[in-house]
Formats: sequence, C-alpha cells, structure tokens
Amino acid sequence: MTMSIRNQLPGTVTAVRPGEVMATVKVRLAGGQDLTAAITLEAVQDLGLAEGTPVRALVKSTEVSLATEPPQHISIRNQLPGTVSEVTSGAAMATVKVAVDGGVLTSAITHESADDLGLKAGDPVVALIKSTEVSLTTA
Repeated sequence: MTMSIRNQLPGTVTAVRPGEVMATVKVRLAGGQDLTAAITLEAVQDLGLAEGTPVRALVKSTEVSLATEPPQHISIRNQLPGTVSEVTSGAAMATVKVAVDGGVLTSAITHESADDLGLKAGDPVVALIKSTEVSLTTA
C-alpha cells in the first residue's frame, strides 16, 4: 500500500494502557526513542497490539511542530531531538526535514515560522508530535 503520509517510523510496542474508549500505546522506535500514540481501544484490538508487536508510527507532516530548544511545561509527550537536514520554502509553507535517530521526519510549517526560527541545515531542533496525531499500523 502506498500512502501520502511521509513520516513512517518503525518500532515495537512496549506497553498498552487501555481505557474505556481510548488507549495509549508506547512504541520504542528503531532509533531508541519512545513515542506515545493515543488511539481507540477498538484499533488496539483490531491490530492485535501487545508488548512486542512490530509497528510503524505514522504522522502527517502537518502534525510535526518544531522547537529550537526542548520546551518546558508542555503537554506534548512526543519530543524527538534531531538536526535539520533540509529546508524548502514556498510562498506560504515550508517543509523541513529533520534527521532523528533511526530516520528522518518531515515537518510542514508556515514560511513565516521557518523564517522566525531561522532554520537552516545543521541546526538542532526538537520535533513535537501530539500523541493523538500518531497512527499505528502493524509492520
């Protein structure tokens, strides 16, 4: 299956915490980082997710925010440190490729944001992803 979601990170489920309707699923990415996905309990059951299940974490590039330093006192659990490898700016939007341990993330942010942050190749950044914006597929 071909998908338009650029960010597809391989990993392994390390924990599943079910609730009444939703569950949080902890994933250890191939690069060693931990990622949390908040998905429906029905999806957990349909995918047969349990500790040790190989998965791919899928994140749309529009759902990856960037910070130039680790933020403090923020509810976003998924904070992946990396290095900008490429910035491509258009009239309204910019895409920023970020090398993280085990792969590359693409972030689509406004041209103004990229300019305000002064992003260029080689800059350290932190990719921020809300757990509700992480989808999972079995590998």
